[in-house]
Amino acid sequence: MGRAGVLAVTMEDMQPLVHAAINGKDALFIADSGAFFSMLSPAAAHQFNLTLEHVNHNFTVHGVGGASQVWMTTVQTFTIFNLDLPKVPFLVVDNDMGHGAIGVLGQNVFQLGDIEYDLADGVINILRTHGDCRQTSLAYWANDKGLAYSEIDIDFARAENPRTTGDAHVDGRRIRFELDTGASASVLTLDAARRAGVTPDSPGVSAGGSTYGIGRRTVRTWIAPFASFKIGDEEIRNTHLRIGDVKLDGVDMLLGADFLLSHRLLAASSQRKLYFTYNGGPVFNLTTVPTPAPAAPAAGGTATAGDTSSGVPAAATAATQAAQPEQLDAAGYARRGSASASRHDYEHALADLSRAIELAPTESGYFYERARAYWSSGHADKALDDFGQAIKLQPSSVPALMARAELRARRGDPGEAISPDLDAADRAAPKQAAVRLELGNLYERIHNYPVAITQFDEWISAHHPDDVEMPRARNERCRVRALTGQGLDQALDDCNFAVHREPKTAAFHDSRGLVYLRLGKYDKAIADYDAALALNPKIAWSLYGRGLAKQHLGAGRGRRDRCRRGHGARTEDRRGSCEPRPSAVTQRHAGACFCLCCVAPVESPAPVRRAFGQPLLGAG
Repeated sequence: MGRAGVLAVTMEDMQPLVHAAINGKDALFIADSGAFFSMLSPAAAHQFNLTLEHVNHNFTVHGVGGASQVWMTTVQTFTIFNLDLPKVPFLVVDNDMGHGAIGVLGQNVFQLGDIEYDLADGVINILRTHGDCRQTSLAYWANDKGLAYSEIDIDFARAENPRTTGDAHVDGRRIRFELDTGASASVLTLDAARRAGVTPDSPGVSAGGSTYGIGRRTVRTWIAPFASFKIGDEEIRNTHLRIGDVKLDGVDMLLGADFLLSHRLLAASSQRKLYFTYNGGPVFNLTTVPTPAPAAPAAGGTATAGDTSSGVPAAATAATQAAQPEQLDAAGYARRGSASASRHDYEHALADLSRAIELAPTESGYFYERARAYWSSGHADKALDDFGQAIKLQPSSVPALMARAELRARRGDPGEAISPDLDAADRAAPKQAAVRLELGNLYERIHNYPVAITQFDEWISAHHPDDVEMPRARNERCRVRALTGQGLDQALDDCNFAVHREPKTAAFHDSRGLVYLRLGKYDKAIADYDAALALNPKIAWSLYGRGLAKQHLGAGRGRRDRCRRGHGARTEDRRGSCEPRPSAVTQRHAGACFCLCCVAPVESPAPVRRAFGQPLLGAG
């Protein structure tokens, strides 16, 4: 058995990222074994000057978020495995992929041989067997060290069924699983959970956040207790699994990057076998809301090694515990460190990333990865130092610039300290880049509203209306315009789009309520604030805005009259906004001025960035 190809993998927030090249230009992809074919986003196709070709209108791609419109494109020279491949076809689907990736590498790549997934060491190997190996164990890493391993039968990926599937058991009931590296968290369908007697309303079940994959629909998930999860000789007792409102074709569960990070696997299509060993630590990613940028972990927000609720196999022996220390090159240490950081094992992550920096002190990316690990482990000052060194070594590093700006914004640093990084990222990023959406959010947070609107304009113009992030983007542009009190008709169009697409998202009703408040349509403002509060009773700005709208409609008329008599008059325009005279009573809150005599805020502070579903599930 020999290696036919090696993919170096960098784990970022449970997503396996790999580099390839399109017509000689570097391109970042997600390694997605759940995608039947390799795909690009429309913005990426535009960025690389690729021509889109229409396909049969009856041909659609279905993912966890539903159906997606599809185009085809051909890359004249696609470089992977150090090989230049001519005229490689890609599907082009609606959504951005997240994490700076321009597309996914699917099963047309992974069908090239037997596939070894060693994500904990940052490697995916494509292997070829020689001779008759049908009766030979291919778990070579376990055989060499005398480690126990599991072996199960699988249906291997092939042209007519490009998936790797097999059997597992949940609470003693057989389920079908699919290996999906593109899913950052494993997920069980609601139908399969119900067969085990578990629903979202069962005792002990909690909200798991919203997420998305291919398709325009976001998907709700929950974290639910189960008595056991068993695959091969490995059983996890008294565990929790993520369950989701997903429809999977012929399978009940996606085993995602969390499972693959905690194991070393070989999907041997040549034998129709799956070999795997346990690496140690939690098996399942049970974080409530996956986030694209690193953040200090909230109390109780993430599982730690040894937490059986997130899945530590009973009586399992971790292969890594028996392994001898390896001598790696700088890239190997960096990849392994990033994988450890994805699993919240920051002690080993920082050790490996520091060793990588010792071996290659001029590599900007290693400082960036260590900064992310410092930030996530609660060492913000050290993270800022490393982000600074990464930017010094590579001034045009958009990820490092954006991360440092985000960290400073979360710390409450002044806008003048944050703006230079945003301006540099703006200059360095392609016009169609997905990062435009996050640039808009950060410019909004430092109250640079005109530039925020420009960033939202660029992102919206470069992306298909069915992109799953489009409601969020249109809502953010709506809100910024409402905050400035300008372009309110355009703002209303944006908010109407967002609410129509996702009527159960409280933040979208809250934004439209602010637009109606600015327009002086107080009954409609109250209706939207009521809708927002019915979905989330703790939105402070909805409570405040509804109070202002009700006050103007008469509930607070007496107070306004007393305010006018006691503190002077105020001016009011046709939209109901106002500008207090010097004698008016005002209140300073979070850097924004409100006139208590007025019916609408003079300026509202940018809202805290709302948690929104991030790419949790793969394309399949």
